[in-house]
Amino acid sequence: MNLSLSGRVAVITGGGAGIGRATAQHFAQAGASVAVWDFAEAAGLDTVAAIGAQAAFFKVNVAAAAEVAAAVEATLARFGRIDILVNNAGITRDAQLVKVKDGEVVGRMSEADFDAVIGVNLKGVFTCTQAIAPVMIRQGYGRILNASSVVGVYGNFGQTNYVASKAGVIGMTRVWARELGRKGITVNAVAPGFIATDMTRAMPEKALAAMIEHTPVGRAGTPDDIANAYLFLASEQAAYVNGVVLNVDGGLVIGT
Repeated sequence: MNLSLSGRVAVITGGGAGIGRATAQHFAQAGASVAVWDFAEAAGLDTVAAIGAQAAFFKVNVAAAAEVAAAVEATLARFGRIDILVNNAGITRDAQLVKVKDGEVVGRMSEADFDAVIGVNLKGVFTCTQAIAPVMIRQGYGRILNASSVVGVYGNFGQTNYVASKAGVIGMTRVWARELGRKGITVNAVAPGFIATDMTRAMPEKALAAMIEHTPVGRAGTPDDIANAYLFLASEQAAYVNGVVLNVDGGLVIGT
């Protein structure tokens, strides 16, 4: 199977670390030029340095429409076109909706933490896609790939904000697949399961062990596992795949 992206230009949000970095590297190895969008400048520049001349870094807050618009123009000035958008940037701010002890509320998810996660994980996907879709429409070609999560389908304890954002991404993916498909643009989502990144490594050891125990393949996923899924969906081999939510979870969902 030929998964070449030769001649294509990809924007990857959150490309400085984890799944975003792995995706940027895989796309570059497949021949694409890569625009690494990230708010973390040092991490983004490090990804670009690892890839070389076919990559460029742009500092972007994906939830800020003005910054996204400026990054689109800068990316076009550097590369001339945008063929692929990977909406990968995401954050977590976990807490229970309300935490009760002895009948008294002792904690709750803050409004600020709810808004922060929705802002990056959901609004950021909307903002980047709305800014880049006109470029793809003019070209008559595009691949839009959105980062959801298996928890966006099945829920997860202590993640009201994160689950809401990832469920919303699935909904937007299906809407845009309908709206943009006739314009030569496919829109799909990838729903990772338990992936070994800096974010998940911060979890308690017992929680990590429990997640692996419930994963039928017997291990955590890697950023490369997700990057490979993105690579397929970005390629010409996936030209007839549209509106799909692809679980990449080692069977975690069926194992729970």
